[in-house]
Amino acid sequence: STLTLHFFILSFFLSFLFPRCQCPTHSHTYSQGNTFMAVSNIRYGAGVTKEVGMDLQNMGAKNVCLMTDKNLSQLPPVQAVMDSLVKNGIHFQVYDNVRVEPTDTSFKEAIEFAKKGAFDAYVAVGGGSTMDTCKAANLYASSPHSDFLDYVNAPIGKGKPVSVPLKPLIAVPTTTGTGSETTGVAVFDYQHLKVKTGIASRAIKPTLGLIDPLHTLHMPERLVVQCHLESYTALPYHMRSPCPSNPIMRPAYQGSNPISDLWAVHALRIVAKYMKRAVRNPDDLEARSHMHLASAFAGIGFGNAGVHLCHGMSYPISGLVKTYKAKDYNVDHPLVPHGLSVVLTSPAVFTFTARMFPERHLETAGILGADIRNARTQDAGSVLADTLRKFLFDLDVDDGLAAVGYTKADIPALVKGTLPQERVTKLAPRPQSEEDLSALFEASMKLY
Repeated sequence: STLTLHFFILSFFLSFLFPRCQCPTHSHTYSQGNTFMAVSNIRYGAGVTKEVGMDLQNMGAKNVCLMTDKNLSQLPPVQAVMDSLVKNGIHFQVYDNVRVEPTDTSFKEAIEFAKKGAFDAYVAVGGGSTMDTCKAANLYASSPHSDFLDYVNAPIGKGKPVSVPLKPLIAVPTTTGTGSETTGVAVFDYQHLKVKTGIASRAIKPTLGLIDPLHTLHMPERLVVQCHLESYTALPYHMRSPCPSNPIMRPAYQGSNPISDLWAVHALRIVAKYMKRAVRNPDDLEARSHMHLASAFAGIGFGNAGVHLCHGMSYPISGLVKTYKAKDYNVDHPLVPHGLSVVLTSPAVFTFTARMFPERHLETAGILGADIRNARTQDAGSVLADTLRKFLFDLDVDDGLAAVGYTKADIPALVKGTLPQERVTKLAPRPQSEEDLSALFEASMKLY
């Protein structure tokens, strides 16, 4: 049987959890508090994919876009979706030209397909690249007269709020790590600036996520992992100001908060217990099933709290890639995968941020296996950094930025690519200067 998880956070409940928001620069208060929780409905269980056709039938869908990538289009997860659509009489068209680590160009190609197809529902089968591409296609097909940069995060784009209704989108994740089936974020490489950016709006989150752990058995081991500590250590929601003048302007990433903290810590505990098993044994269904669900849990956490410096620095690491091609990625272009680009700076970043909230940094180190019984708060950064290095070493992660093709001469360009990422960098608990960023990139050149 399947386990259906519906996450509804009622305003009544929030009124008890959160204090009223007295904005320092506005005279009004917000009765719903200073934070907001938005997640997709999630259905979890082995074989749950077979229900997707019935779900679309129940939605009244008549013309469906099935999005995936060239590699996945030949694998069992996509076949399982198509079998369900055919069985339930759902008319669909397949778009299998999703680019692994999408660009603005690949987004626009998918958007054009969606506009021409006049679809009334979408199904995304794949990892974060597919789900993010499908979110963007749904958004711009639903807002056909918008310029591409209208919804892209400021300062690269205009960051306009989404006010148009979107079509239903069912996400079927086949990897663990991105949690994109729960979030309103779509990330891509903006080729003009050679940097990653994205679109962040609750309006683009999937209607439903079908988490079928059987699909992880068809993925290479390196695609199993990506860890998020940033949402738990992000600047707390009540320390951000001013409050937006209208709820529609409230950012998707709000800072750490009591609800997202629960999901982030629970996901981290699962990661600590099962991730090494999932990577080392691709047939370990128990471990991979737990990691698949942990990915959704983490997505609920960081999809609302946000991420910070590791992600902000990761975007130019991926965007400025030279010749490096990640292991087990069957692609024809240089590629530093998103998860790898994030974790390579994590020891340096958490050493840097720990002085602001040392207890949280120590707590996460303890969850990941460190003995923190006698640890001092002033050592929180080094304790967590050492714990992360051991974790990454045991997982055979590349030895720092140098291992993926960067040298110290690249640091100015990496810093330049980080500076526009204010949507996430300003969520770091400790402000950072250009000199700080340079030092963090230099410290990340080698991990072990």
